[in-house]
Amino acid sequence: MRKPLVVALCALALAGAGVTPAVAAAPSPTGADPTTGAVPATLTDVVNDTVGTAADTLSGLTAPKAGAVNFAGTVSLSNCSGSVVRMPDSAADDPALVLTNGHCLETGFPAPGQVLVDRASSRSFGLLNSSGSKVATLRANRLVYATMTDTDAAIYRLGTTYAQIKSAYGIDALTLSDARPAAGTAISVVSGYWKRIYNCSIDGFAYRIKEGDWTWKDSVRYTSACNTIGGTSGSPVVDSATGQVVAVNNTGNEDGERCTVNNPCEVDENGAVTVRQGINYAQQTHLFPACFGVDNRLELSASGCAVPKP
Repeated sequence: MRKPLVVALCALALAGAGVTPAVAAAPSPTGADPTTGAVPATLTDVVNDTVGTAADTLSGLTAPKAGAVNFAGTVSLSNCSGSVVRMPDSAADDPALVLTNGHCLETGFPAPGQVLVDRASSRSFGLLNSSGSKVATLRANRLVYATMTDTDAAIYRLGTTYAQIKSAYGIDALTLSDARPAAGTAISVVSGYWKRIYNCSIDGFAYRIKEGDWTWKDSVRYTSACNTIGGTSGSPVVDSATGQVVAVNNTGNEDGERCTVNNPCEVDENGAVTVRQGINYAQQTHLFPACFGVDNRLELSASGCAVPKP
């Protein structure tokens, strides 16, 4: 799981650049929020992540060009990434929603088979503008839905409407697509934690992903260019053509191990297992719009709502 990070400073001079890179550690139960000024970094995977950081800087990856997918509407959590999202039929005066991973909950991982609904929460989120600068702190009043069964998602409800966010900060929510994405779709994985955008394509879909005690269905597999790291958990996966969210980033196989935590494996319809070291995954979100009604209320009994239920 692309979980939060324990951080330390690593000062390395890149040849001819004089850059001090931030490189990711292995996932851990705690993290540093970049909105506080902490710089996530460790000595782990220095070579790969340093090269990636330098390339991103040179290519302008973290400063999207006009018209490209950018950071507006994404959020930073204390330990993960996320985004302010709306359903296709959400109204401007509806309470806004925030999407992240189930494994990013402040209360810890939901157990296999567990679905959490309508829980009190005061979780805070750093709202980012198009360039990745924090412009506000938003606060939840409820955890609407969370699970790590079949999918890996959590949806919070804010005490603020979409219209209020738009009026105060000029930022629109990202829309969740209600259509299943297709293989070959160009996508951007937008991390509010790292303020970094990964661009690649949907390579295909895994019938099942197994990681430790958890199993996820019909997961999105990225092409190798989306080499997401710890802290990118919960990032929206945005269709580059439509600007709509089609999935939520959640994991990747780090060490080539088979079906262990941080090393998910793919399991096909016949039970055959495939391990793809260095390949990363997301969970589709097109099922959620059918489960939300008027005023962004969760309606798990609604026709067409096929997400896991308590």
